Amino acid sequence: MPKKRILTGDRPTGRLHLGHYIGSLLNRVAAQDDYECFFILADLHTLTTHPHKARIAELGENIRQTVLDYLAVGIDPDKSTIFVQSAIPEIFELNTLLGMLANVPRLERIPSLKEMAKSANLKTIPFGLLGYPVLMAADILLPRAHLVPVGADNRANVELARELARRFNHM
Repeated sequence: MPKKRILTGDRPTGRLHLGHYIGSLLNRVAAQDDYECFFILADLHTLTTHPHKARIAELGENIRQTVLDYLAVGIDPDKSTIFVQSAIPEIFELNTLLGMLANVPRLERIPSLKEMAKSANLKTIPFGLLGYPVLMAADILLPRAHLVPVGADNRANVELARELARRFNHM
């Protein structure tokens, strides 16, 4: 029987820390033997709340450090796939198609968007942040993930991914 596929990852906004280790990295390392693991470095998601020149300049180094941290805690590239979101052009394509199926009022009801805007000191929600859940849906659906371990703040995004997948498959 083929292994179920997991997709999870991080926005490379800085170094990983003890909270990441206890909260998710230990589980990721343990999952490698039982699941087909895909770990995304969601650099495009980082830009939705930090579109500043200085933050963009740090992205490459943050990605490198995150990969090194993954390896240091035991994520094995022979057992798992680690990938950078922006390096997969099909994510952009699927994001565009899914965006045609999403509507603004539905996106505006996602609770985490207002919180993300507030924590990033944004007075209004920019288009990129509004589309964050659609981009996350593309991240999930492209590798055909069966399981998507997320925090409570992203549950609504995973539900939107389900909705968009249903709409897409019934076109």
